[in-house]
Amino acid sequence: MAYYFYKSSAPATVAVLLELAAAKEELRAGLDRLGKLFGGKVAGMHDIDSNFAGGLMLPASDELTFHWRQPDDHGYRHLRSAVKLPKGMPKEERAAYREEHKRLLTLWRENCPPLLSRHRYWERLGVNTGNLLLCGGLMFEHAGVAYFHLGFQIDQANHLANVAAGRPSSGWIEGAIEIVPSEYEKARAAKNAEVSRG
Repeated sequence: MAYYFYKSSAPATVAVLLELAAAKEELRAGLDRLGKLFGGKVAGMHDIDSNFAGGLMLPASDELTFHWRQPDDHGYRHLRSAVKLPKGMPKEERAAYREEHKRLLTLWRENCPPLLSRHRYWERLGVNTGNLLLCGGLMFEHAGVAYFHLGFQIDQANHLANVAAGRPSSGWIEGAIEIVPSEYEKARAAKNAEVSRG
């Protein structure tokens, strides 16, 4: 598979990536707040398009299994949709556990940060998200420049010709110029160093 690398200094392009970075930071802060409410650490998860709240790292306790699923391979638990009670438990206790479970579900729903869709940002940049699903793409901003690593080529002339003819296009990113992989990797290393410094 071929990979293509681009950069853009266009203010509108850079602004989209800065908004995405701010949205990711807001999601991280929301996950931290959610974890504090439940007394544990929330896993930040992602899939092909989105970032979202995953399971919760909680201390071991037999009572947790009433409200939370068994820990996954990494020790994170997920809140059950309904309380799971053992047979033979007295009616009053069952009612108390059900009420507690309703409270936990409400607390989760009201405080869980919303899913963050990266495709919204790719679409704003003008990239065909179908191509992203099939071939992949990464983006980040560093020192006022937007960098892109795509599994497909974008070309302004082809994009404009396809749009004029009513044909599908891979899209086009304003101000994008193709760069060599080493320039992308150098910027990526600098960005990673910046992030690790805090």
